[in-house]
Amino acid sequence: MAVRIGEQTPTKSLILPYEESMGDEAIELYEESGRKAFDWQKFIVNAILAINNEGLWTHMHFGYSVPRQNGKNEIIGIVERYGLEKGLKILHTAHRTTTSAAAFNRLLAILEESGLEEGEDFHKIKATGRESIELADGGRVDFRTRTSTGGLGESFDLLIIDEAQEYTDDQRSALTYTISASPNPQTIYTGTPPTPISSGTVFTRLRKNALHGSTEDTGWAEWSVDKQSDVRDKDLWYQTNPSLGLRVTERNIQAEVGDDDIDFNIQRLGLWIQYNQKSAISENEWKDLHVDTLPKLKGKLFAGIKYGYDGTNIALSIAVKTEDDNTFVESIDCQSIRNGHAWIIHFLQNADVQEVVIDGANGQNILAEAMKQAGLKKPILPTVKEIIVANSMFEQALFQQTIAHKSQPSLFQVVTNCEKRNIGTNGGFGYRSQIEENDIALMESMILAHWACSEAKPPKKQKVRY
Repeated sequence: MAVRIGEQTPTKSLILPYEESMGDEAIELYEESGRKAFDWQKFIVNAILAINNEGLWTHMHFGYSVPRQNGKNEIIGIVERYGLEKGLKILHTAHRTTTSAAAFNRLLAILEESGLEEGEDFHKIKATGRESIELADGGRVDFRTRTSTGGLGESFDLLIIDEAQEYTDDQRSALTYTISASPNPQTIYTGTPPTPISSGTVFTRLRKNALHGSTEDTGWAEWSVDKQSDVRDKDLWYQTNPSLGLRVTERNIQAEVGDDDIDFNIQRLGLWIQYNQKSAISENEWKDLHVDTLPKLKGKLFAGIKYGYDGTNIALSIAVKTEDDNTFVESIDCQSIRNGHAWIIHFLQNADVQEVVIDGANGQNILAEAMKQAGLKKPILPTVKEIIVANSMFEQALFQQTIAHKSQPSLFQVVTNCEKRNIGTNGGFGYRSQIEENDIALMESMILAHWACSEAKPPKKQKVRY
């Protein structure tokens, strides 16, 4: 009776057409170690190492997602062994130091099992978080734990993103240019579907764009279920675990079944959850700042106005000091620009506002002129440097819990589903929404109001002399 094994072809994939691949050569080189590649691993390796008519990689970016313990990292070992032989400079990055060290030890074992000797055939550096292997007269692989600045100033041909579900935009910004000078650059992403606490967003976006056909020179493959499924359905185990029956057993998977069906669906059945990944500001962090009743306020209001990046909406929020020197924030509205500025002018004319801050090159000067015509005080049009300061001050106030709010649903939805984005070149940051239909302008207008309120000096008391 034949032993049942997992499905050897992906449940979902987008592989660009190719006629030639270096995959067979890479697999042959790898199997000199005595290890044997499974058919599904060969499928992925051949897709990764496919070349076009010009001898360049068919896929400049290739991502694949496989449930845990199936041997997805052995694919990286095959590719890195081939890259060493071909003289490539490779950067292997991981989220955790232990993962980076495991990748180093895996490649080292492949070389030694192939009969290569350290000192004669290759050289290694074993320093925690900065390991490397260099083949004599060949290529080099550097192993790094990812940071927002890691890799800057270095140049490589191949970039490996291990634990890709934790790969953030900040890290991508630091690493993506390390392969720009290569005549034939490639980036490989490998991981599992993100969990609710995963911090990365790049892997999810790569998958979405690849499967929707909205990106070029990109390949994708995954073993997954489309929706949350029965954790005891063994047919699904075989559908989503290509190495089941080869290196993973039914008994081992049975032992993993517990009370957390969602985690099993993600980790073992490859489910890509539809809700957003870890926000830069968590629900608990924002809820901790909630007040049941409006605190006692002092002083005037400060208004923040933000035009959306796509030129569709404009948002207005206010901030005001409380008697305990915290800052109470609230959003007034976010409306289509087509509605004009009358609603904003009406609010500013009827509220006791000390300062108004307007950001958004697509409309701030028009609104400033409208305010002038209405006889209102000239607004502040912040510089990029001031926007960076505003975001930093908001984050610090969040950590120090000096902000208060009444948990407006619209603002809650935006704040707890946001991620950071780079601004400028000196480590500045802003925010963007993780949900397409949420306009981050609402949150940004609140941050502007908070900044104006925090920076304002108290009015001088009039001195009366006799």
